[in-house]
Amino acid sequence: MTYRGVMVIGEQRGGELHPVTYELLARGRVLADKLSEELSCVVLGHEIERFAEGIIQRGADIVYIVDNPALRHFLPRPYAAALTRLAKEAKPEIILAAATTQGRTIMPLIAARLDTGLTADCTGLDIDPLDRLLLQTRPAIGGNVMATIKTPTSRPQMATVRPKSAKPNSADKTREGLVVLKTYEDNIFATCEELIDFVKDTTQDVNVQDADIVVAGGKGLKTRDNFRMIEELASLLGAAVGASRDVVDLGWVGYPHQIGLSGKTVSPKLYIAIGLSGSVQHLAGMQTSETVVAINKDEDAQIFKVADFGIVGDLFDVVPELTEKLKEKKNGECVRKG
Repeated sequence: MTYRGVMVIGEQRGGELHPVTYELLARGRVLADKLSEELSCVVLGHEIERFAEGIIQRGADIVYIVDNPALRHFLPRPYAAALTRLAKEAKPEIILAAATTQGRTIMPLIAARLDTGLTADCTGLDIDPLDRLLLQTRPAIGGNVMATIKTPTSRPQMATVRPKSAKPNSADKTREGLVVLKTYEDNIFATCEELIDFVKDTTQDVNVQDADIVVAGGKGLKTRDNFRMIEELASLLGAAVGASRDVVDLGWVGYPHQIGLSGKTVSPKLYIAIGLSGSVQHLAGMQTSETVVAINKDEDAQIFKVADFGIVGDLFDVVPELTEKLKEKKNGECVRKG
């Protein structure tokens, strides 16, 4: 039985294509080129054919659209059933999905039904030039080591990839590809599951993974009351609030704010690290940020090794002054507008 090509599973939410799809296409394009194979992308939903052109422009050779009213909202069993059927028909050598709620839920179901392996939460992917196997790199042992895993016998090789661990390719409007509309009998979408409601995270105005600016605080802030300096600064900048694992474990903020191997991976235009030493685990979650500014009184702190701009000083002196300057600037703009 011959397996060929790389397939990525795109995501749509609320009828809109999620940006993580473009990140997966960037990953998949590199792997497909190294294998000299085609890259395909599958998207499930209802009335979603309009996504195909943009997906091709971002690197796909083939776009599979699985359209059914039962797929309008994400439910594990219908999605897994359709993807399993398609995988058996297309026989991709590699299947990738994002390590989002959707990907982490359906990929184990698909892997079990296809009787193959799955490496979860990868931060790195490559092709072994000797045996053409997928090299799947992910943190292990509490993030203290990075393990590289192969699936030598079963097919397809399957992995979920951390969001924000790769940058999307720019759209190439000259690219052409094949769009395949897949229809399946309604009974494969039958399920006992029902979407009752979607509860939005109200602990943050700006999602830390989607933000252009992230202000992150570490244990150097010493108390929950002091951590409010991070929240105030983030508010002034229109930024998301990030935190180290220590801060979350102490209960100063909730898990949705955690950045690092055991939390979220972010890649904002600006990342401001305050009172963060820069552990390996934390750096793995933010080192793809475009510009990093670090504030720490320890000039030997690891965070300075990835920082574009570093301020060596007591955060309790630096941050209040920075906040005050931003307030003055903001108030000055308000006066001029008035």
